[in-house]
Amino acid sequence: MMRIVFDPAEQEALRADARELAGHDPRIAYVLERLAGEGVDLDRVTSWEDLRENLGQPPLDDSAPASNVA
Repeated sequence: MMRIVFDPAEQEALRADARELAGHDPRIAYVLERLAGEGVDLDRVTSWEDLRENLGQPPLDDSAPASNVA
């Protein structure tokens, strides 16, 4: 199993953000706390292309307009 694990400073930063957001958006706070504690299981990550396909969107290609790129 492959997993991204955050170092102690990163974990504390995620937990500080979770505490700050807890009153405004508890769902995001929960996700940040879980990321801090558990990291990211790379075996359970879905690729961007698969997400687009699951939503019925066409695949991205180089000729697509880049107006939605941040």
